[in-house]
Amino acid sequence: MNPSSSGAKPTIARIWRGRTTAAKADEYAEYLYEHGIRPLEEKALGVQLLREDREAESEFVTISYWENVEAMSRFAGKDPRRIHHLDRDPEFLLELPKGVQILDIGASKGVFGT
Repeated sequence: MNPSSSGAKPTIARIWRGRTTAAKADEYAEYLYEHGIRPLEEKALGVQLLREDREAESEFVTISYWENVEAMSRFAGKDPRRIHHLDRDPEFLLELPKGVQILDIGASKGVFGT
């Protein structure tokens, strides 16, 4: 979905974080994109996959943008804070995240702003 084609503006950002070893980071990045990001590209108003490489580990941050809680819940389920681990997450991640962050967007300029 695209905000310019639907006319919808995001009011909520859903943020997920996960860490893996430096040795597994490239493989996990590919896996995460194919199995985590692609489905979001079809449902969210927008999605970003961010990565920070450190000496021994890499952190991944996924931010998806939603029109409202109802739209997010249609994708994430009744409790949008609930984590939906990917099948191979236990193989890659140093620890399985226990939740996601859901933030109201207070100001926005650029891609999703006016």
